[in-house]
Amino acid sequence: MSFPFFVSKKFILSKKGSKFITFISSISIIGISLGVATLIIALSILTGFANTLTNKIIDFDSHITVSSYTSVVPKYREMLPQIKQMIAPYGKEVNPFISKLAIISSKKIKDGVNIKGITPGNKALRIRNNIVAGNFDLQDSSAIVIGRKLADKLLVGLGDKVIVFALKNDKIPEPGTLPNIEQFKIAGIFESGMAEYDDLFAYVNLKAAQNLFSLGDNVNGYDIKLTDISRIDSLTKYLSENLHYPHKVASIYQTHRNIFTWIELQKKPIPIVLGLIIIVAVFNIIGTLLMIVLEKTRDVGMLKSLGATKRQITSVFIYQGIFLAIVGIILGNFLALLLMGIQLEFNIISLPSSVYFVSTVPILLKWYTFAGVSLLTFVLCIIASVIPSYVASRIQPVNSLRFG
Repeated sequence: MSFPFFVSKKFILSKKGSKFITFISSISIIGISLGVATLIIALSILTGFANTLTNKIIDFDSHITVSSYTSVVPKYREMLPQIKQMIAPYGKEVNPFISKLAIISSKKIKDGVNIKGITPGNKALRIRNNIVAGNFDLQDSSAIVIGRKLADKLLVGLGDKVIVFALKNDKIPEPGTLPNIEQFKIAGIFESGMAEYDDLFAYVNLKAAQNLFSLGDNVNGYDIKLTDISRIDSLTKYLSENLHYPHKVASIYQTHRNIFTWIELQKKPIPIVLGLIIIVAVFNIIGTLLMIVLEKTRDVGMLKSLGATKRQITSVFIYQGIFLAIVGIILGNFLALLLMGIQLEFNIISLPSSVYFVSTVPILLKWYTFAGVSLLTFVLCIIASVIPSYVASRIQPVNSLRFG
């Protein structure tokens, strides 16, 4: 055991110290622990928001969408193998789809809906994981799957029948071009927690959608799923350059630019929060150690008169700063883990999904978040300990013994 560490340990464990200094040390530890806990919770929630929203959007949408500037994509059966070849070897699935607005009606209530027709074998959409009633089986051309919020609005449930009104060839209804009307049976109800999807989207068989919108053997576009999400931007650019008019290519980040911009916006206040926490931690450490230096002035004078060097005196108080930092960091990690565990278990704080896209606070517990915040706080606390330690090392033995 080194001499500075031995002396620092004696200072910490001494029962003769001032109760005021002990109180100040406790305040410093509490300040560090609250700062650490706040930052860990903030980063965990922010990361959770980004991951949860991204995963939910990917569940309902494709990584890349190829659509058309006109009503339909030309020769889709011929283009399908070409697109698959273009995105190889990163393409997982390419599925044709139809997506158009319509009016859905129950016995008493009508509402707007985005009808999406997909092939029954489409495995790219992971909406099956969000089914809360029934199933996602669209083999039957009369089956429809709708969101829970839309079902509640229409006052319908599993097995009930709904009527869908759609424009024929996108033409305004006239005596000679009446809208198409089809009856569907609710085969499944999904709940994503995102109001934008639960209230707006309904899924039907691709052939049923073609009949509903009088599209014949045409589709509106292709849903593309990739095996490597990091390739989204590069493949989107490649497809845009090689698919000519009227094809239009958009990545999931472009289609939902508003949501991803909102996520990025949430990250901007983090440096400010981090800066404030750092300032609080630094001043807590500096203030506490300066108080300890003032109280231990006589002891420092005695140590220097016995031959202790400036470097050893500096080390004594840096060790004290390390002690405060370690205790504060441990308590902060425990507090953050406790609070986030309570939220995950009991969902005490709920969110309006119409505003935040999710109904619960998404928290992502990762070891590197705890480790990163702890390491950063530890380094800053050591740096903050240098100033009071330097002041202590400059104390003159004669003056300290005379006036200490």
